[in-house]
Amino acid sequence: MLFICRAVDEDAVRERIHARVPTPHGAVVCRVGDRLLVHVPDGRSVAAEVLHDSGLVQQVLDDHSDAPLTDRAAAPLGSLVRLGGQATVGGVDFALIAGPCAVESAEQMAASARLAKDGGAVALRGGAYKPRSSVYSFQGLGEEGLRIMAEAGRAAGLPVVTEVLDPATVDLVAEHADVLQVGTRNAQNFSLLKAVGRAGRPVLLKRGFGCTVGEWLQAAEYVLAAGNPDVVLCERGIRTFEPATRFTLDLGAVAVVKHRSHLPVIVDPSHGVGHRHLVKPMALAAAAAGADGLLVDIHPDPAAALCDADQALDRERWFDLAGAVRDVLTGLGRGLAISQPEPATGPATGPATGPAPEPAGRAR
Repeated sequence: MLFICRAVDEDAVRERIHARVPTPHGAVVCRVGDRLLVHVPDGRSVAAEVLHDSGLVQQVLDDHSDAPLTDRAAAPLGSLVRLGGQATVGGVDFALIAGPCAVESAEQMAASARLAKDGGAVALRGGAYKPRSSVYSFQGLGEEGLRIMAEAGRAAGLPVVTEVLDPATVDLVAEHADVLQVGTRNAQNFSLLKAVGRAGRPVLLKRGFGCTVGEWLQAAEYVLAAGNPDVVLCERGIRTFEPATRFTLDLGAVAVVKHRSHLPVIVDPSHGVGHRHLVKPMALAAAAAGADGLLVDIHPDPAAALCDADQALDRERWFDLAGAVRDVLTGLGRGLAISQPEPATGPATGPATGPAPEPAGRAR
């Protein structure tokens, strides 16, 4: 059973529950926007009785989902997730997140950050820790990579998104990163999901390449149940019988998730197809399908990339993609989110609005 209260009543709700319920498993509390969601697995429990009698409940929803905190019914207008500064995902505007698959050097990341920013990205991505199928492949620079990426992001005025692989390193990664990414191989690493849920950072949760939509949403539920509502879902392709692309990019899942969940969902066309000439058409299709943004691999010199070189976009292809996405969004009555500096006082109150500047050098 899901109880919906006003967020301003959060302290009162928690106090009443904690005073009467002897175990933390009696209720899960998560704040989503101006709503306080309280999930009680057993509607006949003491926690449910306390809430029914509190006078603080605005709405009660019977459980009809395996992931009630992520369910669209819990927040019908959808969620807005702030990545850092005024960069947001969700709402009307479409967010571009870009950068190299892996952090290789300070020079490479500085150039990548400028490239991402010039093309209209609102956040910088890059991997300091790289889970690779082959033990002999480049595994990332680790803590040094975190420091390099954080510095590149600060210099460009972009929040940074990077993957965390191990619950033991969540705090370390959170010291350097604005957003914690859980990759496809860890989408059902429940210890890691709980840890990032407690880390105080937004979470970008990629779909496991063998996960159904339902399993993906249940993975997100682990993060919300730990008290963190700031989850961005990322479709990055699933494994099928088709070898023509690296994975099969399931854009139908975008429409399904937008119907079933209030969480924003973005698409990673780079890992979904694995070939740079296919990234742009799938990016445009993602925008048309109603996604909230893109996660794109770019590199100042793709031929020299140490990781996923075949899918990385150079400057010309990246600017061309960004401009073409803007054209599709215009036809849908949407626009690109704009990267803005963090305000001197007070949090951001909503998504960035207005037209983004035309990327320099867009190929026509």
